[in-house]
Amino acid sequence: MLLHDTALLFQRYARQTLRSKFQMLFGALMPLLYLLFFGPLLTDMPLGSRGDSWQILVPGLLLQLSLFGASFSGFALIMEKNWGVVERLRVTPVSRLALLLGRLLRDAALFVFQSVLLVLAALVMGLRAPLAGVLLGFAFVALLTCALASLSYALALKLSTPQSFGPTVNALAMPSMLLSGLMLPMALAPGWLDVLSHFMPFRYLVDAVRDAYVGEYATASMLYGTLVAVGFAVLAVAVGTRAYADGGT
Repeated sequence: MLLHDTALLFQRYARQTLRSKFQMLFGALMPLLYLLFFGPLLTDMPLGSRGDSWQILVPGLLLQLSLFGASFSGFALIMEKNWGVVERLRVTPVSRLALLLGRLLRDAALFVFQSVLLVLAALVMGLRAPLAGVLLGFAFVALLTCALASLSYALALKLSTPQSFGPTVNALAMPSMLLSGLMLPMALAPGWLDVLSHFMPFRYLVDAVRDAYVGEYATASMLYGTLVAVGFAVLAVAVGTRAYADGGT
């Protein structure tokens, strides 16, 4: 029943997304701009990390895509809640977990698709990375998307207007980006800032994907990144499911 309900809801949300080609491509615009206009500035700079500048920048851009895209997924849910769509779904026998998973699978598929476009553009720019590392990067994008979208939907069920949702998400997303070393490795940061960044879970995901992009898979960073990604996703899905069950009360 859970798999059947999840598949039906995924198909519903996937059809909505496929009807909007603009939505499918727009999310990748900001990372592409960073890639085109910021990436070349790093080519000859010593970045204090393994790999060349593209192997350092592209993993950060992939997770940035997920961070900002998935964090704002709740906007659509606020509108559906105000239109009564969410309440009508909640009175059906569909499980609350399926209501969430159907959306999350759509979100994960969308952001992995955008990640593929970003990596293809990076290959043209000069990125060289092992296929296994690139695929691992997509897996981390999917996990982070599920985690952040779950929390975004939980927040959307608590709030009633987009005007209150946007600033709240921005207040959380911007420090997360700056303290995670998405754009530049934290090895370049002062000691106090490097220490502070270790309290940010996204830091471990970035380090893991950068290891994958240089072909190093059996590392401490990969282990910590995987544990954090999986644990964060499981916890966030539990929070999102509980929010659906409570109806945002």
